[in-house]
Amino acid sequence: MVTLACHSGDKPVTLKDISVEEGISLSYLEQLFVKLRKGRIVKSVRGPGGGYVMAKPASSISVGEVIAVVEEPLNPVACLDDDALKCARASSCITQRVWKGLAEKIAEFLNSVTIEDLSREAKAAAASGLKPAVESCISVRD
Repeated sequence: MVTLACHSGDKPVTLKDISVEEGISLSYLEQLFVKLRKGRIVKSVRGPGGGYVMAKPASSISVGEVIAVVEEPLNPVACLDDDALKCARASSCITQRVWKGLAEKIAEFLNSVTIEDLSREAKAAAASGLKPAVESCISVRD
């Protein structure tokens, strides 16, 4: 998502390019982008020069939203996952309140960080001479 944000205004980005740039398996990216498209976070552009673009501004997409759309669990313990089997100790678990509170704080933090925040950090790193993890931000001009 940060790669797409760094390319905003440019032509669509192919999954192959993201795969090479980020070192992420192409087949895994294909699975993620199906979910991101269904979640209306990205749009696909067909034809020659096609690929993916952001479906809405990076400032309105939180990291938490992206994680929720791709259906990755964030709970610190498996017993809090929706699909987890009911814990036999749930009614007497003294630490469950702690884990639920931690899960809420994790979600709160991830929902407070936007894709724009991350792309801004990558651009700042590139401007200061550091090589950001997101290579595409190196050539992006504000």
